[in-house]
Amino acid sequence: MKSILFLCTGNSCRSQMAHGFANSLLSEEFYSYSAGIESHGLNPSAVKVMKEVGIDISGHQSQKLDEFSSNEFDYVVSVCEHAATNCPTFSAKTNVIVRQFDDPPKLAKQANTPEEALSYYRKVRDEIKLWVSSLPRQINKKEQLC
Repeated sequence: MKSILFLCTGNSCRSQMAHGFANSLLSEEFYSYSAGIESHGLNPSAVKVMKEVGIDISGHQSQKLDEFSSNEFDYVVSVCEHAATNCPTFSAKTNVIVRQFDDPPKLAKQANTPEEALSYYRKVRDEIKLWVSSLPRQINKKEQLC
């Protein structure tokens, strides 16, 4: 089975959502993990909107990439610009994929109500779900071209 790490700045929201969807949708194909360049703690709004779709990430821990220094991953997916530009070097075996998603906490700052703030989290959550669910097809297609 292949391994995949979702990488973000603080491992609090987008990478946690992607990790949750990968665990739910791709567990027969991938061991999935998430980490951040830094550790910002688990975002409660991310936990809430994931629970709305039946995925409980409340037991996840916000982890720093350093905690995985002894791991080798088949794929590392950077889900934000900061992580992509500050991404460390991985072994030649690791395929790095950059797929950036909007930052829900940043978007939610412009909301006028808590419900409006959650709508930004839901939008990004749904984009991440769609992308993660298509990941095996994307990877298989790329590997067939090589």
